[in-house]
Amino acid sequence: MLKVGFIGWRGMVGSVLMSRMVESKDFDNIAPTFFSTSQVGQKGSGFIEKYGLLQDANDVKQLSKMDILLSCQGGEYTKEIYPKLRASSWKGFWIDAASALRLEKDSTLVLDPLNHDQIVKAIQSGKKDFIGSNCTVSLMSLAISGLLKEDLVEWVNSSTYQAISGSGAAAMQELLVQTKLLNEKDDANKDILTREKTLRELSKNASLIPQEKTVQTLAYNLLPWIDVAMENGQTKEEYKAATELNKILATKTYIPVDGVCVRVPSLRSHSQALTIKLKKKLTIKEIQEKISKGNKWVKVVENNKEDTLKNLTPQATSGTLDIAIGRIKQSLIADDIFHCFTVGDQLLWGAAEPLRRVLNIILKETSKQKSSQMDLL
Repeated sequence: MLKVGFIGWRGMVGSVLMSRMVESKDFDNIAPTFFSTSQVGQKGSGFIEKYGLLQDANDVKQLSKMDILLSCQGGEYTKEIYPKLRASSWKGFWIDAASALRLEKDSTLVLDPLNHDQIVKAIQSGKKDFIGSNCTVSLMSLAISGLLKEDLVEWVNSSTYQAISGSGAAAMQELLVQTKLLNEKDDANKDILTREKTLRELSKNASLIPQEKTVQTLAYNLLPWIDVAMENGQTKEEYKAATELNKILATKTYIPVDGVCVRVPSLRSHSQALTIKLKKKLTIKEIQEKISKGNKWVKVVENNKEDTLKNLTPQATSGTLDIAIGRIKQSLIADDIFHCFTVGDQLLWGAAEPLRRVLNIILKETSKQKSSQMDLL
C-alpha cells in the first residue's frame, strides 16, 4: 500500500476529511502517517492512535518518505514546506486544500466528478500537484455541472452568502461570542425598536464585542467583503470564481464569472444566487432536467415556498453531501437568461470531499500503472 502523510488533520476541514475517510473505509487502502506542528512524538487520539506517534510536519526528511502528502494545514505552511520538499527531489503526490498552488502551471484543480477525466490525464502525464479549488467555486460548479458538461453556459453572475466557518474555527467561535454578548445585553421588557437600537449601538463597540477575525461585528449583520482587494475593484474571493472555474474545466472558450461575495452569520454551508446566460434558449423544465443529471448529489428543489424554505437553506444542507439548487426561474431580462439559488456544505464539497476523491483516484491510477509495468515483465 502507498504511504500517505496527513498534515492539518485536526482543523475543521481536516476533521471533516478524517470523518469522511473513516466512513468510507479509505484507511483500509493506505499506510497512513499523521504529522503535527505542535504535538510531535505524542500519540494521536481516537482512531489515529493505532497508526503510531505523530511525526514532525516541518521535517522534510520524514515528509519525503511518503508517496502522497495531503495537507489541510493552510497556505503559509504550503509556501514554507512545499518548495523544500521539491528541492529535496521528492517525487510524490501533493494534495492540498490551500490556495497557494492553485494557479501554478503544473497544478491540477480537483473537482471529481466534474473534471474526473482531467485529473486522470494529469496523473497519467506525470503531474504531481492536485489542489482543491475555492469553496464557492466548487459548490457552484457542481450545482450547475449538468449545464457545464454540455457547454451551455455563456456567463455567470454570482452573489454569495458565505457562512462564517469559511473563515475558520476561530472566526466561527468569535461569531458565537458576539451573538452571546449581544443577547446578554438585550432587554426583552423593552419595545422592539428600543431593543434593536440598543443592539445596533452595542455591536459597534469594539471594546465589548470581539472583532479580531470578522473586523466588524457579524452577529445580526452581514459583511460584503471577503479577502483582500484586487486592482480591478474585485476582492480576491470574487476573482477566484472565473479563474478557477475555467482551470477546473480546462475550457477552450473562457466563461466569465463575476459577482459580489458576502459573509453572513450562518455557521455552515455557503449559499449563492446565480444569474446564468445560456448559449441557447432552454425551457425551465429542460434546465431542471439537465441540472438534475449533472451528478448524483445535486438536488433540484421545486420553485415553491414550502419546498424552498424546507430544502434550500444552510440548515438543510449542512452536514450532508447534498447540493441543493432551486428558485430556478426565467429571467425577465432576456429569454436565454435564468436565475437560481444554490446551497451546499463548504466543509464537505467545498473542501474535504474533492481531496478525498482525488486521493482515491491517485491510488487507483497508480495501481493500474504498476499492474501494466508488471505485465511487461
